[in-house]
Amino acid sequence: MFPETALSSAPHCPGVYLMQDDTSTVLYVGKAKDLFKRLASYAHFAGAVHSKTAVMLNHVRKVETIITNTEKEALILEASFIKKYKPKYNIILRDDKNYPYIKVTVQEDWPRVFMVRRKTRDKARYFGPYSSVGSMWATLHLIAALFPLRNCKGSEIKPRPRPCLNRQIGRCLAPCAGGADRVLYLEHVGKILMLLEGRNRDLIGALEKQMLTASENLDFEGAASLRDQIAALSRTLEKQVIAASHNKDQDVFGFARKDAAVMLVILFIRNGLINGNRTFFLADPYGDDASILSQVLSQFYDSDALIPGEVLLPFAPTDLELLEEHLGDNAGSRVHVKIPQRGDAQQLVTMATTNALQAFEEKEQRSRSWENLGESLQKTLHLARLPVRIECLDISNISGKQAIGSLVCFYQGEPDKANYRHYKIKTVEGPNDYAMMKEVLERRLQRGIEEHNLPDLFLVDGGKGQLGMALAVALELGITESIDWLGIAKERQSEGEKLYKPGRKNPIILPSHNPVLLFLMRMRDESHRYGITFHRKLRNKATLASDLDNIPGIGNAKKQELLRHMGSLKRLKSATVQELLQVKGIGPELASTIFNFFNDSGVAQEG
Repeated sequence: MFPETALSSAPHCPGVYLMQDDTSTVLYVGKAKDLFKRLASYAHFAGAVHSKTAVMLNHVRKVETIITNTEKEALILEASFIKKYKPKYNIILRDDKNYPYIKVTVQEDWPRVFMVRRKTRDKARYFGPYSSVGSMWATLHLIAALFPLRNCKGSEIKPRPRPCLNRQIGRCLAPCAGGADRVLYLEHVGKILMLLEGRNRDLIGALEKQMLTASENLDFEGAASLRDQIAALSRTLEKQVIAASHNKDQDVFGFARKDAAVMLVILFIRNGLINGNRTFFLADPYGDDASILSQVLSQFYDSDALIPGEVLLPFAPTDLELLEEHLGDNAGSRVHVKIPQRGDAQQLVTMATTNALQAFEEKEQRSRSWENLGESLQKTLHLARLPVRIECLDISNISGKQAIGSLVCFYQGEPDKANYRHYKIKTVEGPNDYAMMKEVLERRLQRGIEEHNLPDLFLVDGGKGQLGMALAVALELGITESIDWLGIAKERQSEGEKLYKPGRKNPIILPSHNPVLLFLMRMRDESHRYGITFHRKLRNKATLASDLDNIPGIGNAKKQELLRHMGSLKRLKSATVQELLQVKGIGPELASTIFNFFNDSGVAQEG
């Protein structure tokens, strides 16, 4: 039970408390305006013995307190401890995704527009987060097509003798070559900001005025270009969903509870348009609804979050005024946290709550779908256990080179991308798939034994030979009975897919439409896709570097500077000595060496 000594040293001050078990593992982190009163409420807890509070207190053996000067400091410290220790009884927001932002570097002389995964305090403008990555890339492609800004790396432009390919295809004004109109460039930036702010109607109106002016000045080519921009923006405008009759930026929270579980949905509204959403499922959170919502707000709006001017909630969280002040500090401006009771704002909260209830329904449907699929897998394949966690391994190489193992993991029938892994082959030379598989399996299974995270079913891409190799490794490690094993191989076209099981002479052949077979094929194809993606990166990296690596006197720094300055390997191969001399760090002797290498050897004639 709760240690009596915890109260003896607890002060009547604001601060943070850390509840720990007998191994000093942090079970719960909390904050309090008065530490003594808060800990006294735990010491004299008289609730049901099976409640979550009682269960937690039964494991508490020590309480550490940290005094702060203010409640706000306690709030910030509590959030940092939760992030650090990830206590069992605190709410930890997870949705297994890292949503992207669009960044506009307005602080640079020649701004750029690109995708980033985290927001930093660098005076740039950020838009998002985008819950639909496809929508985000569509927006970036539209911007690139309509407003040709530079996309080269670096905040400062280094002069080039010739612009890169983007200038030739009309995708850049080429400020690096000194010929860009700065006024026009900044006009493009302003229009991009209007687009990202959701002010498409204003932008279209401005473009229409420009088109009429261009037409009156007999600049028909310019007018036609503006007409095409207006048409593209109008198509985008048709797809946008209007959520409100104002132009505010808002985050709207929906909260739904079913028994012990809680579902939260956050709608992002930017300039009155729905920009995306996020969903969080909390299986059995500790605390009442007000404290749960308070913890969610504190965690969701960390120091890197993009905080709008208005946050709408379905009910008041604990420490509402404190949270509002803290959000304002993080945002750098006033943030209004509201619990609307009527009007458009209340309808938005109702919409978010409806989405949370719908998310519950979808989760229950997925759960029922998995139960059916899991039972079918176990019954059809005669497995010893329900295959909750399944892993699939694929070995790929190009004539024995750049060999890798690609391992994908599915949990309850869905991809668990946090547990996907690539393995570079370290001990095998030449094309030997069995030896490569043996190496990867040994590395994966040994670690699984150490970390107690072995799968229920291991799927091997291959027939009897590959499955036999996997079983041999499992036998060496003493885990043949701990995991179910299966091989999947595509034989002759007429025979389709065959499934191989240990101890079975003939393969299992299922109808092509069987859900079990389709699921296993999906896993196998996902491991192929995951491997091909990594292979492509390795090949591109090797191709880019191979020729330059053969030139004496060229290290990584000079190689990168040459490619950055010239824009491409093809352009570098055709450069003159005088052009090479303009590259930083390249002197007359090295310029001649590079020129001679590409013009006197067979390299220049390739590609």
